[in-house]
Amino acid sequence: MIIWIKLLLIPFISAFIGWFTNWIAIKMLFHPKQPKKFLGITVHGIFPKRQQQFAEKLGKLVSEELLSFSDIERKITDPDNMKRMMPLAEKHIDHFLRVKLKEVMPMISMFIGDKTIDELKTVFMAELETLFPQIMTGYMNNLQQDLNLEKIVTDKVTGFSSDKLEDILVQIMAKEFRFVEIIGGVLGFVIGLFQVLLTLFI
Repeated sequence: MIIWIKLLLIPFISAFIGWFTNWIAIKMLFHPKQPKKFLGITVHGIFPKRQQQFAEKLGKLVSEELLSFSDIERKITDPDNMKRMMPLAEKHIDHFLRVKLKEVMPMISMFIGDKTIDELKTVFMAELETLFPQIMTGYMNNLQQDLNLEKIVTDKVTGFSSDKLEDILVQIMAKEFRFVEIIGGVLGFVIGLFQVLLTLFI
């Protein structure tokens, strides 16, 4: 009877060992956060140890693949987006010609009627449609030189505390980490069950 109890316990013990080893492996991704000596071996969590390299890779990925200035420029200067902005620009120009001009240059405004205002507005809008993409392209070129997106992301991630970095990664990968733990338990149970079968039939 005792032998049977021991045999039945083997799969559960193996399942616990499988789950525990995977749990330890996940913890060692983040801990210890500072290098520690253990039996002459230096132990350091993978992410804290590689935080600088991780930050550099992430900065490069964000600047080149996820949020490139060329993509932003194409989006801003896209003709469809330009058309959506034109009504606001037209409204502003109309207000300037009808109201602001009278305040700034009352003498000139006396000789400008509605027909002239409409003609001027048409000319300004046509010029603006040509000029605006050029302005935005020049602005993006200057912004790209002044704003090093890769360096900003790299510095931000490098500056994270180990606790904050762990919190971020755990929030992102909580389900995956849990799945790894469960798989460890399941595989451990299967291996333990296989050991019991071998013991019974050999």
